[in-house]
Amino acid sequence: MADKPISDGLNGLSLHSNGGSATKGSLVVCFGEMLIDFVPSVSGVSLAEAPSFQKAPGGAPANVAVGISRLGGSSAFIGKVGDDEFGHMLADILQENKVNNSGMRFDQNARTALAFVTLRSDGEREFMFFRNPSADMLLHESELDVNLIKQASIFHYGSISLIDEPCKSTHLAAMSLAKKSGCILSYDVNLRLPLWPSADAAREGIMSIWDQADVIKVSEDEITFLTGGDDPYDDNVVLNKLFHPKLKLLLVSEGPDGCRYYTQQFKGRVPGVKVKAVDTTGAGDAFVGGILSVLASDTNLYKDETRLREALLFANACGALTVTKKGAIPAMPTREEIHKILKCDS
Repeated sequence: MADKPISDGLNGLSLHSNGGSATKGSLVVCFGEMLIDFVPSVSGVSLAEAPSFQKAPGGAPANVAVGISRLGGSSAFIGKVGDDEFGHMLADILQENKVNNSGMRFDQNARTALAFVTLRSDGEREFMFFRNPSADMLLHESELDVNLIKQASIFHYGSISLIDEPCKSTHLAAMSLAKKSGCILSYDVNLRLPLWPSADAAREGIMSIWDQADVIKVSEDEITFLTGGDDPYDDNVVLNKLFHPKLKLLLVSEGPDGCRYYTQQFKGRVPGVKVKAVDTTGAGDAFVGGILSVLASDTNLYKDETRLREALLFANACGALTVTKKGAIPAMPTREEIHKILKCDS
């Protein structure tokens, strides 16, 4: 495993310098769920013990879209929320964060999804979801913003939208359209086991679209789950069981320790940026937003190890800064904040 030095000059990482072979704009379209996270006002307590909750906008694909926009990139969100106060609040939050929300749809018969997120004393999370069904599960293929997908250079999604119909079929149709339009397909596993009918259904559902992705981000715990208990630190496990022939870039997030990367040509590890964690919600999404914001304007990034390592250090800093504040979207960092923390860390 290479652990090569990274130049501290991130000036080459311009979101707007098209250093790659992008034939269209650098728009990243994020598909899936957007919801309200309710976070306890006190850390280290159970849901029952929490004296009060603070509401925060969330949902991994929406978090990524905001993360990209905060960094100066171009992003859009496609998904469904309830035609209720929370749903319209979420649409407004995307607009305030300069995310194109024209692909959002509003359901009059289902509510916006809610998730209660407990923060343990170590900053890690436990979830309780309210979706029975929630509006995000009810997006139909006929409601897809086809033109928005065709404009994208990257189409990004998770696995939660694969759990229920009609959203699953809509997800598959959107992926197919994105692929035909020449998009890079980006997949963040984002395992939420309580939402699936069973562990086997989760494993099967997540892996059902694995071979279609160009970029995949997976955590150590998710590697163990998807491989049936194998060692997530073993390169052979990752390369033999998870790396597929068409994959351009496989990223393994290691929380505060940084990340590993695997491409057709090389592999290595980029260390994390040290901070004091307050709330880990949204850290992985900020990391994904960081790397996709660079990839969108430099689509050959995965071929140049030096530039890839610089971009991953940038992405690690995005994740690190997010854990210093509560909530996901409210904590997404700006480009200036990233440069500042990397300057201090070097």
